[in-house]
Amino acid sequence: MPSVFIKTYGCQMNERDSEAVAAQLVAKGYTLAKSEASADVVLLNTCSVRDLAEQKAINKMKNLVGTARSEKRDQIVGFMGCMAQSRGQELIDKLPDVDLVLGTQKFHRAAEYLDELLAGTRKKIVDTATEAKSEATIREHLLNGSAKTSVSAFVSIMQGCNQHCTFCIVPATRGEERSRTIPDIVAECRELVARGVREITLLGQIVTSFGKRDYPLLDGKSAFVQLLDAVHAIEGLERIRFTSPHPKGYGDDLVAAYARLPKLCESAHIPLQSGSDRLLKLMHRGYTREKFLGIIQKLRQAKPNIGIYTDIIVGFPGETEEDFEQTLSLCREVQFDNAYIFKYSPRRDTPAAMMPDQVPLAIREERNERLLNLVNEIAARKYDAFIGRQVEILVEGPSKKNAARYTGRTRCNRIVLFDGSARHQGQLMDVKIERTGSFTLYGDPAVVNL
Repeated sequence: MPSVFIKTYGCQMNERDSEAVAAQLVAKGYTLAKSEASADVVLLNTCSVRDLAEQKAINKMKNLVGTARSEKRDQIVGFMGCMAQSRGQELIDKLPDVDLVLGTQKFHRAAEYLDELLAGTRKKIVDTATEAKSEATIREHLLNGSAKTSVSAFVSIMQGCNQHCTFCIVPATRGEERSRTIPDIVAECRELVARGVREITLLGQIVTSFGKRDYPLLDGKSAFVQLLDAVHAIEGLERIRFTSPHPKGYGDDLVAAYARLPKLCESAHIPLQSGSDRLLKLMHRGYTREKFLGIIQKLRQAKPNIGIYTDIIVGFPGETEEDFEQTLSLCREVQFDNAYIFKYSPRRDTPAAMMPDQVPLAIREERNERLLNLVNEIAARKYDAFIGRQVEILVEGPSKKNAARYTGRTRCNRIVLFDGSARHQGQLMDVKIERTGSFTLYGDPAVVNL
């Protein structure tokens, strides 16, 4: 049977989609190639959030096509995911050697279409149409004993987004919000736990919007908190995480869940985007600086050691130095454990791309560097505070950079490295932190509880 190589760009949702496609192909008899050079099929699962991600995928495809042509190799190549959804036929018009363009609601069709392309019954396939119930088709997993997938797993609970932030193309590429049912999700989680998974991360474009149309409030709990309760009840599951939420989804029921549910890890990735109320309104974010700070305060009251992470955009159209200073001051006030900072990138057909006062690239880059320096300074202090402390980690497996070291994560989502062995994989264990690196903690194996 043919071999396939999948390269993924972008978010954890894309990683999960790629894993499901790979699992579906393996179930059909395909093998997974170790590199694109040795593969019969190469698929690029693409991202459209920033122009850089799109350009990387396009340039990669050009290189793949050029190499295959120069080496006179027959190779099926295709785009999947958000850029495929956004650009569709345009990708084949610009890159005639591309064989497949598969949209975000069509991942489950990959095996069917590849079979047709390999058999020669079809020459080119572009499918970006919407498909009912596609949100429930991404459920296969590759639990092959690798460090990442055998201990922890991603579970997609919904697709799409109704938020329509003015800078974001996701509603156009992923469609409207569509949620799976709670029983269906719980059944998938139970199956994963039976296969050795100990930590599950629930995924959605805005995960806290789960089931709003399908599940009414129950005892004051939103649909998403009802789902957390149901997953929490699974015997053998040790940890629950979720991403990505929206600040508007942090009601009192969700805040209370952190204190009430022992398996729910004290870690929250809450996208801020800007510390300026003026910009938040232009972004159509639906909350204020004060509201955001109130959420953080409530979370830290519920779980004092909670890890708080965020996303921030610098250089949004019309951002003044005063707006940017408000973002800096909010970061100083919140003291994020880490922040993912992005220079604003215009996306076609989004309202922000048409706004006046686009910020010059040089200013965006300068502000990006200033904010990054502040975030790194705060994070370094917070990491140093772990030295001498004992923390619980879930051991995921050997480090990618050094097989003699094993890696795990704390409940507040910090990576810990220690000298371990295969017998530690999958264990919950306590490690004493001896030193820190760049966003990494190092545990002394002499004080590991065996």
